[in-house]
Amino acid sequence: MPFQILVNIFIAFLWMFFQDEWNFLSFLSGYIVGLIILFFMRRFFQKPFYLFFVWAALKLLFVFARELMSSAIVVIGQILRPKNITPGIFKIDTDLEGDVEITLLSLLICLTPGSVVMEVTPDGKSLYVHAMDIPDSKESVLKSQIIFERAIKDVTRKYV
Repeated sequence: MPFQILVNIFIAFLWMFFQDEWNFLSFLSGYIVGLIILFFMRRFFQKPFYLFFVWAALKLLFVFARELMSSAIVVIGQILRPKNITPGIFKIDTDLEGDVEITLLSLLICLTPGSVVMEVTPDGKSLYVHAMDIPDSKESVLKSQIIFERAIKDVTRKYV
């Protein structure tokens, strides 16, 4: 994938050289031409086309931003309307593999209001989560886990 990016940048500079215009618009048009060339040559590369990875990473970033905004709204609601809470610890199982995937999931789960990942089992298949209010937090963590895992797998497995 880094090779594809370098080739694309090289094509963009080559395009600028042949156009004899050294400005951003010429570079951008050369970059787009390079994308088209690389897209049609993608079967000759060992790794998938790098724009697919960029798209998956942007989707993960969008999921993160959406969850961040919704968690902020929920926290504001909990502050404005306090109620009796029942804190507790629960276990969630995951099929993610590797330190990067599990760390990403742990960090994203901490976005869920009132929840913190306390420990990851040594085999990395389970996470112990402390929740501020078990009934509400557990349901929202499990719902978010499915969304996060799908987005993480798209970025780390499919296009790398």
